[in-house]
Amino acid sequence: MKCHQKRNAALAVRRSPSMRPWQALTRCTVLATLGAALSPAISRAQPAPELLEAFEAKTFTGDSDGTLLYRIMPPAKDAAASPDGKFPLLLFLHGYGERGTDNTRQLYHLDPLGDAKWRERYPAYVVVPQCPTGKNAEGQEITWTARLAPGQPPKLQSEPTPPMALVMQLVDTLLEELPVDRTRVYVSGLSMGGYGTWDLAARRPEQFAAIAPICGGGDAASVTRFVDMPTWVFHGDADGTVPPARSREMVAALRAAGGRPILTEYAGVGHDSWRPALREQLLWDWMFAQHRDASGE
Repeated sequence: MKCHQKRNAALAVRRSPSMRPWQALTRCTVLATLGAALSPAISRAQPAPELLEAFEAKTFTGDSDGTLLYRIMPPAKDAAASPDGKFPLLLFLHGYGERGTDNTRQLYHLDPLGDAKWRERYPAYVVVPQCPTGKNAEGQEITWTARLAPGQPPKLQSEPTPPMALVMQLVDTLLEELPVDRTRVYVSGLSMGGYGTWDLAARRPEQFAAIAPICGGGDAASVTRFVDMPTWVFHGDADGTVPPARSREMVAALRAAGGRPILTEYAGVGHDSWRPALREQLLWDWMFAQHRDASGE
């Protein structure tokens, strides 16, 4: 699998005036000081009404009769499609705290994606499934990926968890039913969803054009499966929930294998690095510029 990535120093990283362009491109590491730009998290009983209106609630039934709740936001009605009438598709995986059966909580934190200006600039289908709560047959909490041992990086399992298997089936079904540009399918996610993003990249390297895992982690041994995939990683360097080392080790493994991932670390930011990351216009400009090489299909 080969991916074409449009690279631009101004787009990929923010660098200090003393940093030479080649140093910025080589390091691809950003330390951003946000200060007052981050306001305290606002507690809500439910996601913003605008999000609930923009994202339609649906239920997907998989091959084995398992079901997956999800929300989908179509391109705005007046959005301009590509010449062939197709649009990109962005899959977003929520975190552990948004699990449930209400088909609502997974939209927490996604205000930027439902903003009218965002939708105008990035016409796309945005799909947000909800991982259920509860425990599996082994008594472990149900999550996008295998439950993690504290302080240890995850290992890619031979089979996806049932919710992740349904996510994969859902994506395949949407690609058949909707006018989606198959060379422009993207994945992002936060925390548990960041782990899920790394997991999906390893399982479906031929399907995704770019990934953006936020405060997650993965199996460093799996990166050879998607070494050419455009990847932008986000983490807060003061994260006490998912150690920044989880992202750093994935980036280091990709670079050692010949990849060129981008790493943005937010100085002084804890686990909620999704707050600044999802508001990075450069992230979305970069992501929606990526196209997967479909010549082999």
